[in-house]
Amino acid sequence: MKFLDQAKIYLRAGNGGDGCVSFRREKYIEFGGPDGGDGGRGGDIVVELNDNLNTLIDFRYKQHFKAPRGRDGMGKGRTGASGATLTLKVPEGTQVFEEDQTTLITDITRDNPLLTLCKGGYGGRGNIQFKTSTNQAPRRADPGGKGEELWVWLRLKLIADAGLVGLPNSGKSTFLSAVTHAKPKIADYPFTTIVPSLGVVQLDDIEFVLADIPGLISGANSGAGLGDRFLGHIERCAVLLHLIDGTEKDVVSNWSTIRNELNAYGNILENKIEIVALNKTDALSNDEIQEKHRLLEEATGSSVYNISGVVGSGVRNILSVIWEEISQKRDDQGKSNKFHRYTP
Repeated sequence: MKFLDQAKIYLRAGNGGDGCVSFRREKYIEFGGPDGGDGGRGGDIVVELNDNLNTLIDFRYKQHFKAPRGRDGMGKGRTGASGATLTLKVPEGTQVFEEDQTTLITDITRDNPLLTLCKGGYGGRGNIQFKTSTNQAPRRADPGGKGEELWVWLRLKLIADAGLVGLPNSGKSTFLSAVTHAKPKIADYPFTTIVPSLGVVQLDDIEFVLADIPGLISGANSGAGLGDRFLGHIERCAVLLHLIDGTEKDVVSNWSTIRNELNAYGNILENKIEIVALNKTDALSNDEIQEKHRLLEEATGSSVYNISGVVGSGVRNILSVIWEEISQKRDDQGKSNKFHRYTP
C-alpha cells in the first residue's frame, strides 16, 4: 500500500427532493383536496475515523464525492425518501482544511471521531402544506433545496508518542526496527526512508508509538532533499529523539543542522522536548565516544546518551528516558490512561 498523506477532494451533498402537487381522486369522496407529499432531504457528507486505515490512499484515484439526492414527494401525502448519508473513512490524525489550505475545519481524533462536512438540501413542501381555509386547492409545491458543496484538503498527521529526527543515514530506521516490530527499509545510502513509518515500542508492561520520518538536510525548509513536508507527522509527538551519527567528524554541526530546520519549520516543533543520542557507538573507540559526547553536551546544554541501534547498547536506557517524558506529558494533561496517545 502506498503512503499518501494529503489529498484535495470535492464534496457535494445531495439536493432535496421536490414537493408534489397532487389531489385526492377517490370514489365517494366529493371534495378530495390536496394530498401532495413533501420531498425527501438530500444526503449529507460526513467524515469519520476508521482505526483500520493509516493512509489517505483511498482518495488518490477518486476525488469527487456526491451524496444522493432526496426522492420527490408523491400523492396520498407520501414523503419522498431522504438521500443516504455518504461517509468518508479517514485514519486517525486526519485534518480537514478549506481550499485555502490554512483554515482548519476539523481534526479527526478519538475525541472527535465524526463531523458533517456538507449538509443535504431540505425537501420541498408538497401542496398539502399550502392548504388554507381560503385556498382549498393549492397548486403550489416547492422545489428541493440545494445541497452544500465545497473543495477541501485532507492532511494526515500520524499519531505517535515520540518521533525520530536526524540527518539521512543517522540510523533512525535501524533504531526503529530494533525497538519495534516495524520493518522499514534499511540501506547504506541517503534517503532510504522516503515515507514515515510507525512502530509500537513494548518496554516491560508499557508501550508507546514511535514515528520515523525521512531524514532532513540543510535547507529542507526550502525544499532541499525531500523537504520538510513530513515534519507534520511529528507535530503531535510528546518528545523527539534526535539521533546523531557518531561516525561523522562534526557531530555538533549535524545536530545544529537539524535544530535549524526544526526552528525554521515552527509549528511548536522548536519547543518540543528533545533527547539527543550519539548513535553508532559500536563503530567508535572509547576516546572518540568521550570526545564527541563532550562536544554534544556543550553544544546542546543537556544530557547526551550513547547508543548503538545495531548491537542494542544503551537502547533500553534511552527508551526508559523517552517513556518518562511521555508519561510526564500525559500527566500534565490529565491523561491517566497510559495507553491513551498524546495529542497537543
